[in-house]
Amino acid sequence: MGLYVADLIVEGTVIIELKSCEALLNEHQAQLINYLKASGISVGLLVNFGKKKVEFKRVYHPIQSTIKLEVAQNI
Repeated sequence: MGLYVADLIVEGTVIIELKSCEALLNEHQAQLINYLKASGISVGLLVNFGKKKVEFKRVYHPIQSTIKLEVAQNI
């Protein structure tokens, strides 16, 4: 069993993972998805300050986003 430490958790609803690198990689997204799974939080934000312009990507918990899509389709 591992310990995860997210950079920021906003009001228990969004995990923000901060990076300072050339580009956001699949490994960064995988890390954030693991944080989402471990915490039960459904939305995360990867933010990269390593370029001249800030780069960001919204990431969803894979299981919870599927459930929300199924519910939306049944309405």
